[in-house]
Amino acid sequence: MSSSDTIGAESLALHAKHRGKIAVQPKVPLDNRHDYSLAYSPGVAAVALACAANPAETNRLTVRGNSVAVISDGSAVLGLGNIGPAGAFPVMEGKAALFKALAGIDAWPLVLASQDVAQTIATVRNLAPSFAGINLEDFKAPECFAIEEALQDLGIPVMHDDQHGTAIVVLAGLTNALTVVNKEKESVRIIVNGAGAAGIAVTKLLLADGYACGNIILCDTKGAIYAGRADLGDSKKAELAQITNATCMSGDLSSVLVNADVFIGLSKPNLLHRTDIATMAKDAIVFALANPVPEIFPAEAHAGGARIIATGRSDLPNQVNNSLAFPGVFRGAIDCGATRITTEMKLAAAHELARIVTEPTAESILPFATEKRVVPAVAAAVASAWNARTPD
Repeated sequence: MSSSDTIGAESLALHAKHRGKIAVQPKVPLDNRHDYSLAYSPGVAAVALACAANPAETNRLTVRGNSVAVISDGSAVLGLGNIGPAGAFPVMEGKAALFKALAGIDAWPLVLASQDVAQTIATVRNLAPSFAGINLEDFKAPECFAIEEALQDLGIPVMHDDQHGTAIVVLAGLTNALTVVNKEKESVRIIVNGAGAAGIAVTKLLLADGYACGNIILCDTKGAIYAGRADLGDSKKAELAQITNATCMSGDLSSVLVNADVFIGLSKPNLLHRTDIATMAKDAIVFALANPVPEIFPAEAHAGGARIIATGRSDLPNQVNNSLAFPGVFRGAIDCGATRITTEMKLAAAHELARIVTEPTAESILPFATEKRVVPAVAAAVASAWNARTPD
């Protein structure tokens, strides 16, 4: 039995034993008649009237002020595809468990029976009064872009984690990887394979951090994306085509990978072989982040000459996973009263994650998500970035 099969079997047994990963537990005693009167009737009427008179009081008097909704329609779950709300629920529950364990945030897994964009937007709007933040998860592209953009006026942080959590951790890991191989962000040539939610967000955050736009090539299933490619239409891909791939290189992934310094895979399992990696530049960096099965496994990539390998898996070195970002990002955003997640907050989170590893090596470019220093550091950086913004 492979390592993946073993972990899968153990995970099934764990979930069956506990019937999931989270539970609701009261914070106040309910041992007698007086306790009941305070927590519920008749005492709760005073709390209800206070909140009705001033809805902001729900942040002080109820769980809302420390609550995040983790919402999915199941249309793009991990690397498993469109497996629907039932398939998405264990993942949303897992994120809720991480929110609580790592950041002390009460998170609630919610899955939707519809994959209609308008219905999703309306549903989240209707749910928003119950939460201090919304974590969107496992929505497929391009629908995810429209959904997230439409919800930025709720007055609470709304973030599609597959996009921005992933981008934050990729930037942090790449920052330290470049330090290890002694290369500069302004000169490295980067191939981002996968032009969905994560790939587009990663590309945008790299550009925001000062990576040379012309040196980044974004690829989809048809190969390199470049200005003038006939099938791009009016899309996020078309927007990025205008500012990346300065030489308008075309061709499949293997051809554009030649002499590249960095490969960032956010796509499908087993796409690359050691022979592909061998064509890359010296001291190549390979982020094979398809999950649970990467584009190439570390042993194969090392055999091709890669210097640094990262995957999305926790059982391999250099895990690049958005769990390093979202607990701290939401902790910081909620604590400082942010009404949205800005680019500056994402950059601050990435830079702080990178700084946590004071002496990066080829086998250690990122901290692990459960390290106690991660969430407080990221939260403080995010809050500082929000507080330093120019007011609207």
